[in-house]
Amino acid sequence: MNENQQDKASANPSGETGWERSVLEKVALAAIEEQARARRWGIVFKSATLLYLTVLLGIVALPGLKKGIGGGDKEHTAVVEVIGMIAEDKAANADSIIDSLRKAVKDEHTKGVILHANSPGGSPVQSHYVYEEIRKLKKEYPKIPIYAVVGDICASGCYYIASASDKIFVSQASLVGSIGVIMDGFGFVETMQKFGIERRVLTAGAHKAMLDPFSPRKEDETRFMQDLLEQVHQQFIKAVKDGRGARLKDSPDLFSGLVWTGEESLRLGIADAYGSDDSVAKEVIGAKKLVDFTEQESVLDRLAGKLGTSFGHAIGSVMQNWQLK
Repeated sequence: MNENQQDKASANPSGETGWERSVLEKVALAAIEEQARARRWGIVFKSATLLYLTVLLGIVALPGLKKGIGGGDKEHTAVVEVIGMIAEDKAANADSIIDSLRKAVKDEHTKGVILHANSPGGSPVQSHYVYEEIRKLKKEYPKIPIYAVVGDICASGCYYIASASDKIFVSQASLVGSIGVIMDGFGFVETMQKFGIERRVLTAGAHKAMLDPFSPRKEDETRFMQDLLEQVHQQFIKAVKDGRGARLKDSPDLFSGLVWTGEESLRLGIADAYGSDDSVAKEVIGAKKLVDFTEQESVLDRLAGKLGTSFGHAIGSVMQNWQLK
């Protein structure tokens, strides 16, 4: 080894050349930068998750907070909404409406209750439950009036509910009435015959497949179902008469299932006066401040329902796969 080689060896005791050292340095720097980048993204992800949970918590807590702020310590008019189809699995269901009404009348600052009605109707059973509850609450809290204020439409089961209130307020263009009962369906017998399709159905019980749309209609079953509809219709009529009393005018079409404008409903006695939520609260009840007592499904409940549905579908798929194997 000559003198120059000895000098290089002493300067680089590990035996690495200059380019090797450079590569190692770059690799080390890249690893350090990658770790720093990963830490930065970790901080961003954690911050975003925290922000999301904070917003979600705020949304969940907002309805209760809003309601609490809205009530205050002054007299107010409570509002309970009956909007959309009335059914057990819909937002306008008996349990929800009844709970909302109870909370409204029990509030010490409630001077009156407005039942904001905007529904085409729905289940006669759900409607009857609410009707009976309103009549019960009127007896328990005689100083708190319950008024129905109609929006676009209050028909069928919605009017069933509204007829229990102390008064019904409408606008001139509102649609009111439809005091009747309906059961509809389709018949595909001729269509099946046209395409040469044979209907095969087995039953235990002579009328278990009553009004089957793929079989010819039987007169005795049709009469039976018509009688059933008549019974429900009579229950509806009795409820309206009990609720409205002498205010109803004598008209052959009153319980025919027809609907009328708000203007005509006043003439027939199925409504009492014109009015909106604001005007009824201010001029009739005497407490212009409106507080919404309508029970709302929380965000967590909706998320839980969706997660439950997804989980159910997933389990169902797994079970189907197991059965196919």
